[in-house]
Amino acid sequence: MNFEEKLLSLPQARAPRRIAGSKISKDDTESPQGFDPSHHKIQPVIFYFSLGGSTQKVAQSFAEDLEEWGQSLESDDALKPLKPQVHDLSYIDYDDFFITPPKSDARIKHFYLVLLPTYNIDTVLDNFLEHLQETHHDFRIDTAPLSSLLGYSVFGFGDQEDWPTEEEGFCSQATEVDKWMARLTGRKRAFPVGMGDVKSDSMERLKEWRLGVQDAMKEILEGRGLGEGVPGSGDAVESDEGSADESDDGSDETNIPKMRRKRKQKPLVDDLEDLGRMARQSAANKKTPPESSVLAVDFTTHNKSRNAVAPSPKEMVPKTSPTYAALTKQGYTIVGSHSGVKICRWTKSALRGRGSCYKFSFYGIKSHLCMETTPSLSCSNKCVFCWRHGTNPVGTSWRWQVDPPDEIFRGVKEGHYKKIKMLKGVPGVRAERFAEAMRIRHCALSLVGEPIFYPHINEFVSMLHNEHISSFLVCNAQHPDQLAALKHVTQLYVSIDASNKDSLRKIDRPLHRDFWERFTRCLDILRDRRFMQRTVFRLTLVKGFNIDDEVKGYADLVERGLPCFVEIKGVTYCGTSTSSAAGLTMQNVPFYHEVCDFVTALEAELQARNLGYGIAAEHAHSCCILIASDRFKIDGKWHTLIGYEKFFECLESGKEFGPEDYIGEPTPEWALWGNGGFDPRDERVDRKGRKKEAVQNAQIAA
Repeated sequence: MNFEEKLLSLPQARAPRRIAGSKISKDDTESPQGFDPSHHKIQPVIFYFSLGGSTQKVAQSFAEDLEEWGQSLESDDALKPLKPQVHDLSYIDYDDFFITPPKSDARIKHFYLVLLPTYNIDTVLDNFLEHLQETHHDFRIDTAPLSSLLGYSVFGFGDQEDWPTEEEGFCSQATEVDKWMARLTGRKRAFPVGMGDVKSDSMERLKEWRLGVQDAMKEILEGRGLGEGVPGSGDAVESDEGSADESDDGSDETNIPKMRRKRKQKPLVDDLEDLGRMARQSAANKKTPPESSVLAVDFTTHNKSRNAVAPSPKEMVPKTSPTYAALTKQGYTIVGSHSGVKICRWTKSALRGRGSCYKFSFYGIKSHLCMETTPSLSCSNKCVFCWRHGTNPVGTSWRWQVDPPDEIFRGVKEGHYKKIKMLKGVPGVRAERFAEAMRIRHCALSLVGEPIFYPHINEFVSMLHNEHISSFLVCNAQHPDQLAALKHVTQLYVSIDASNKDSLRKIDRPLHRDFWERFTRCLDILRDRRFMQRTVFRLTLVKGFNIDDEVKGYADLVERGLPCFVEIKGVTYCGTSTSSAAGLTMQNVPFYHEVCDFVTALEAELQARNLGYGIAAEHAHSCCILIASDRFKIDGKWHTLIGYEKFFECLESGKEFGPEDYIGEPTPEWALWGNGGFDPRDERVDRKGRKKEAVQNAQIAA
């Protein structure tokens, strides 16, 4: 059953306004391994990573010992493990092994063993960990895509002289891999993670670990699976990997400065709504001691001294905070105290010749030349579909210390280039595109948080423009004063997530009480700006929230703001516990044909009002479609692309200019509505890196 059929098989509510999902558990009677000793064979697969070659020698020797043990078993040859395969993590495509196990022969069941040294420098291991993490969070992939493995186990080499304990970094990368593999395999840990000190007992510990792994494999060969109740068996009672993958208290401290990780106490929560909830829960708990059930808030000093010195502003994201740990765990580089930068998955895709995002089809932005960043990690909304997992700070006003814009600009560029350089060893990266990526040409100010919230946003944007880096700024329509004070950007976005006040409250969950008034003021500001710069409404469609019977409402908003463009995109489900808690499940993700139906209905409504809009382009791969104003239709052809050099010429001239002054080349034929929007110069591949055409032809032949 394919992915779409699985979705269709789920029970559908009639005309839902809000869809609540629940986790579908596996049938307890089903064998967790699916291993029949009379029919299947075990294929051990050993993965290793080595900079100096020492781990490679250990892995090869380990494979020989494992093979020798397998051949020595007193059983029929058909029941003995196959010869172990050995792979260097530096030279394999992770998609071939760590999204689904290899499927060359249905009778062969794989057993993964991973040998990893520990480094305090950036290596391919960081890419490997990031791949495991992104696979876990990818909504298109099953929660446990490696569950068909018979089992797995990890062994780490470390240096206790420099990092004495696990908390301080001993074998930290091995424990991280063990954690993510537990989630991806559905808790198939065959034996606990092993650890050895390279300066003392590593070989002795490795032998003990190998014997334990061999016992686990022997039990599988005898039809007993991974065993029950044994430490490390992967049993839910024994495993530390719960169903809630995201730790809200920040105890999962991946990517805190390497080798110096220390456990931290949970700080007070900054969110006032959460404080109120905590107070109510504490008061209701009869077993809690009275002194701990009351929030320590002192109201006695209020207005006592008018000459009291105000406390100095604190950092938005201190390096010791759970927020810092959570964001860095998700792949962000935190710059200063309140800014961040992250590599988009489309950047990786473009570097490998597998296509750019919809911005390339619509506006001519090559994804590998684009930096995604924000000068403010804080936001005033808590959107149900936010794929940042609700880990960023929230607030209605700026109450933190302010970093200088030049320091932020320098820091985000360094962070971006550093992450690009780490991709040079990824299989499939094209040399010419990697060279191009070392010069940033575009900046998407649309990461986590609200970039327009930063007090010096104009100075930061000017620094981008001084280096001829285009600016695409996205705001959530909750800060009209900052929006009114914003100077020229290449393209200005406003997120339009609902067509009415009630839906906006449910979807964006804004913190401002006057959120609707702020929202409409921002639309009026965009209407006034439409002849000074390119303006865009970004509509995110959430099935069951803002699609049903809301076309006319959206048309009202377009008529009020008259943007240059309207982007309509299906929601991307991040697949985390925070999303499900907000009422969002995979059933809320619209199919592309549903997005198309909505767009055609919206176009018809806009044309009925004689507003002068039409469907210009699409990027089906992103489930995204562009409606454009007729101002960008010249001689019967759409011109949605941007003339970037024209923009900088206009900007540097000091004269007034508008969107028509930096219109680019005509929209390419392949990007127009009805043609899919995928650049024919790139190659479409499936999740395993195979060409789409080749896979489809093979399926037809079968």
